[in-house]
Amino acid sequence: MPVTPFPRPKSMTTTTGSGPAPDAPVRVVLDASVPPQGYRLQTSAEGTTVTHSDAAGLRYGLATLDQLRADRDFATTSYDVSDHPDFPVRGFMLDISRDRVPTRRTLARWVEVLELARINSFELYTEHTFAFTGEQAVWQDASPLTADDLRWLDGLCASRGIELVCNQNTLGHMERFLKHPEHAKRAENEDGFSMRGQHRPPSTVEPTPENAAFVQGLLEDVVPHFRTKRVNIGADEPWELGTGKSAQRAEEVGLGTVYFEYVTSIMQPWLDRGYTVEFWADVFGDHPELMDKVPAGAVPVVWQYDSPALLAEVVDAASPGQVQEWRSLGVDVTALRDGFRDRAKLLLGAGVPFWVAPGASNWNSLLGRWDNAVANMVDAAEVGLENSAQGYLNTSWGDHGHWDPPVVAFGPALFGGAVSWSLEDNRDVDIAAVLSQRLLLDPTGVTGDVLVRAGQVCQQLGTPLLNASPLCLVLREPDQLKPWAVPAPQALAAVGESLRSCLADLRTAEPAAADGDVVVRELTQALRLSELAVRVLQARTEDGSFAAGAAPGLLTELDGLLEEQRACWLLRSRPGGLADSLAEFGQLRHALLRAAS
Repeated sequence: MPVTPFPRPKSMTTTTGSGPAPDAPVRVVLDASVPPQGYRLQTSAEGTTVTHSDAAGLRYGLATLDQLRADRDFATTSYDVSDHPDFPVRGFMLDISRDRVPTRRTLARWVEVLELARINSFELYTEHTFAFTGEQAVWQDASPLTADDLRWLDGLCASRGIELVCNQNTLGHMERFLKHPEHAKRAENEDGFSMRGQHRPPSTVEPTPENAAFVQGLLEDVVPHFRTKRVNIGADEPWELGTGKSAQRAEEVGLGTVYFEYVTSIMQPWLDRGYTVEFWADVFGDHPELMDKVPAGAVPVVWQYDSPALLAEVVDAASPGQVQEWRSLGVDVTALRDGFRDRAKLLLGAGVPFWVAPGASNWNSLLGRWDNAVANMVDAAEVGLENSAQGYLNTSWGDHGHWDPPVVAFGPALFGGAVSWSLEDNRDVDIAAVLSQRLLLDPTGVTGDVLVRAGQVCQQLGTPLLNASPLCLVLREPDQLKPWAVPAPQALAAVGESLRSCLADLRTAEPAAADGDVVVRELTQALRLSELAVRVLQARTEDGSFAAGAAPGLLTELDGLLEEQRACWLLRSRPGGLADSLAEFGQLRHALLRAAS
């Protein structure tokens, strides 16, 4: 029976009856008419021909040939495959700063995942987790990547046809630097700021030439360890910009100008050296006056992490109080219900080229939000293709302790790679089967099936939320869960049954990949944490406290799971950041202690 390679190609015809013998010749033909990164693969009784126009196309053609050869019927089937990518740059970004810093073994596994997904760009998002020269106080407890680590990974990626790209934030999300006395005065608001009713420590640097020089020094320290001539300078979510030291300047010239003057000063030295410079477009995309100021070589990257379907569901169910809360944070969710089209509206209108960045939906979730991830990635691909975007960057963040294990993002990484390679041929690809058959080597098919089913429980809860699952929120902030985030009792009961079913099935899984035992253990842990979250939700009273009778048992279960969380973390991640991640469970533990006493 003919094999369908992954990702599914744009064109494939088969003829049964005869194919190449094991010793049949393989011929490689260079043909400039083949699209960039594309190939044509033809097999017959006479042998195999791979036609290509560049090195990437040859690589992908041979990779497809390997998948076909692995099938028992290869010698009795003739194939004619023609294929090329929708997006020239197909990227995956991994957050290594909140709080998981992967081991080398884990990074090597990620390279295998990305190679299978035909991803050709791997970005490591860093804040404080590189061993910057002279900044030991900032990174000493984080188990940071070193220059040797980056050079090793850069070489490994290059050997697989993947560019390793530095993604170093330079404006917002700088709290790990600003909390140290030697950097405290760099903050826009040295005393911190309020957000969602809570006081938060400083996270945004004041947009001054001195701070631009400081972050340039960070870039000069880390970027040379990457061989590519591309860098991502971040510059997203500068929450405090224009509210403190830069307020007067923002009043005089406008917040957008303050923002882009600073960002341009960071970009320009790298543009002058021939680099392509990416930056997140969340602030930029809100300011029409900036649309003609993008310097040549700079690329705004439009991100959106919730699908149009989920956005519409959330907006339609929102109360006036919710809408006002969003607007107080500077986000008008009601204007984003059409996903990437709304997010990129100003850029589209001005004709400014941009890249799209959907999300793997792994963060703030424990098990992922599979349905949202798929719809979000398809939306990104559709809008990107409609507007000739040259880059598609799938993102895996680690907000609030990065509780989800790496395997939760494997499926979204594969799906994002497939739809950025060829959307129309892969929008309905069976990722559960790909996970089991090609990545985890599980002949039972159970591991991939459980990963996808587990990722669907968030939607099963019936409480549409942006960028999070209630199962994660209740473990992190049990006292602050909004009424609209609490699932109905019948939904909790159904999800509990789904989780138990996943756990029972996982016991029959047989993943033979080198990390198969790790996958089963870390996925079991994520399922058990999710079960605990269901019971915590069931034990909450209307005022957000806990029934005293339920608290002691929940507390005992939590303590046992925290020990296993520690053990699972160390299977894939370095020890730095582990204490901070586990501390995110502190509010729940204290609430249970109060209820138990």
